[in-house]
Amino acid sequence: MKVFALVDCNNFYASCERVFDPTLKRRAIVILSNNDGCIVARSNEAKALGIPMGGPLFEQKAIIKKHNVAVFSSNYQLYGDMSQRVMDSLRLYAPDMEVYSIDEAFLRLDHLQPLYEYCKTIRAKVLQWTGIPVSIGIGPTKVLAKVANHVAKKQTDDGIFDIRSQQAQDEILKTLNVDKVWGVAGRWSERLRRMGINKAAELRDASPTIIRKHLSVVGERILRELRGQTCIDLEEIQPRKSIMSSKSFGNLLTKKEPIEEALANYAARACEKLRKQNSQAQRVHVFVQTNGFRETDQQYNNGFTYTLTTPTSDTRSIIEAAKFCLSKIYKQGYRYKKTGVMLMDLIPASLGQKQLFVDCNPRDLRDSLMGVVDRANKDHGPDTLFFGAQGVNREWKMRCGLRSPRYTTQWDELLMVH
Repeated sequence: MKVFALVDCNNFYASCERVFDPTLKRRAIVILSNNDGCIVARSNEAKALGIPMGGPLFEQKAIIKKHNVAVFSSNYQLYGDMSQRVMDSLRLYAPDMEVYSIDEAFLRLDHLQPLYEYCKTIRAKVLQWTGIPVSIGIGPTKVLAKVANHVAKKQTDDGIFDIRSQQAQDEILKTLNVDKVWGVAGRWSERLRRMGINKAAELRDASPTIIRKHLSVVGERILRELRGQTCIDLEEIQPRKSIMSSKSFGNLLTKKEPIEEALANYAARACEKLRKQNSQAQRVHVFVQTNGFRETDQQYNNGFTYTLTTPTSDTRSIIEAAKFCLSKIYKQGYRYKKTGVMLMDLIPASLGQKQLFVDCNPRDLRDSLMGVVDRANKDHGPDTLFFGAQGVNREWKMRCGLRSPRYTTQWDELLMVH
């Protein structure tokens, strides 16, 4: 019999901040979006204060000040590295594993007994090795494991819940709103309610034919998973077919040069991801945007796509192509808020086709150079080595004045113990 477990990090961003600052243990915490605009993550204490998810920071300043809420800019380098540590820890106990998101992973735990004690060990070791608390839901399918994780996080003392018994499934599903079922999106839940299906148990007991008619084959699979029939197994991580890198500027830009500099940085980040999955890009797309919320400003949005002569993962070539695209769409007289680059039509690096009139001999040298850059930045921190086009001062960078130190990825930001 197949057994799935969903491991979910509790309040992941807030937990990462607490690992390195124990004074935050019982204090309300909120994490901000890019440019410190909106609240994108909250600790349980912040949720209890009624601070809404996605709410603008300025609207919550009074309650934040009143209750001494800790406020942090997003620290993606720290969160990404801590996520990797959690996933590496889980892999030691369950090699058959699917990393579902930055803070979630599905495990296959078939034939492991006693299963409950095994999950307690997993939870204790992840906490000991990383400092991150996790909740574990156990079920015969991925959908039921997701339901069990919801119960483990909200209704248990030890953070573990096993929903494999029919009795447990009946008790939980009859009270669980259908929009809480994994895979049931907003429109689907509205459609189900119009059909008189409000609870997960009602979806489970519905006609598969009718659900398939109204929600497609995916909806039928969810129904069958709620019945304990495995329809969605672990998925291997597939190479992405395109890679996007974009962010809003810390302030509005009018001149071309700082936009080029920002674009070069986004292209460099995209190329790192491209090489990590051992792919090459055949086309480069660049876009620019003004701020649509500033009604007094003139608005302009545009994009341009460039087809490379030969597929490549060389950052220098991608930056050059991105700058060419920008030259085609940049116009003076506008206040730009955002730019970005998308690498498209990705192919495995091993399938790169040579061109008759293009000298491809230096390819090995280019790959070696990019390998040196990637290893240096991995070992010594991002931007240890970078290209001149990326600039030095980077006045366009996002606002992140409340970011905590990048304790695990920057040598000069290591935790100091006195």
